[in-house]
Amino acid sequence: MSKPLLLVFFVMILVIVAQIEWRQQFVGEMDPTAADSNPQIAKRVELIKEKVILSQEKNINKLNELVKGLKEQLKKCKCSNETLNVPPSSPAENVTDVDEDQTLD
Repeated sequence: MSKPLLLVFFVMILVIVAQIEWRQQFVGEMDPTAADSNPQIAKRVELIKEKVILSQEKNINKLNELVKGLKEQLKKCKCSNETLNVPPSSPAENVTDVDEDQTLD
């Protein structure tokens, strides 16, 4: 065999062996029975679960604050919309308002 061909063959064998080892490690971390046998893995799993829970709680709190802000904005919009949609009770009131504005000038 030539040297380049032998080198390619050796690299392929190395990659295949490395992938098999990585898969075994990954499956070992995901397997709950393996976590019970190794206390370090169990601690890591618990820490990860706690971090996930804490990040979800932070996200929930942020969302609750955003909902409160949106509710306040909606109330303000409703109030301003109600004041804009209130029709005057009589045309005479409009005339007196115009007269008062003209006398102030």
